[in-house]
Amino acid sequence: MEDKAKLGEIMWEHRLKAAAAVAFVAVAVVSISVVGPRLSAVVSFFWPLLVSTGFFLVAIAVLLRISPPPAGADESGKDLIDFVAGCRPEHLMPESAPVAAAEEAPPEPEI
Repeated sequence: MEDKAKLGEIMWEHRLKAAAAVAFVAVAVVSISVVGPRLSAVVSFFWPLLVSTGFFLVAIAVLLRISPPPAGADESGKDLIDFVAGCRPEHLMPESAPVAAAEEAPPEPEI
């Protein structure tokens, strides 16, 4: 009960801010509905995009439904992720490989 009382006190303290926020939202909604385009105009302009997006989403849903997941779905790409994340010992050069002579860094350009 104490939490509800605290919430009521906080709401009472900020009643003017809440009323101003509600008034601002109401003014914004009314002004957008008066000045802005009608919903039918927006839909008539974007209907090809909306239809193609709907077809695309339906195609994805159908393909996910009819195609079974690969056998090793949890292991797919694990080697690539491990390689990108950091070198594992098998990715390092073998010790028997010849070590290249230390090359000097190119001289700094003079400005």
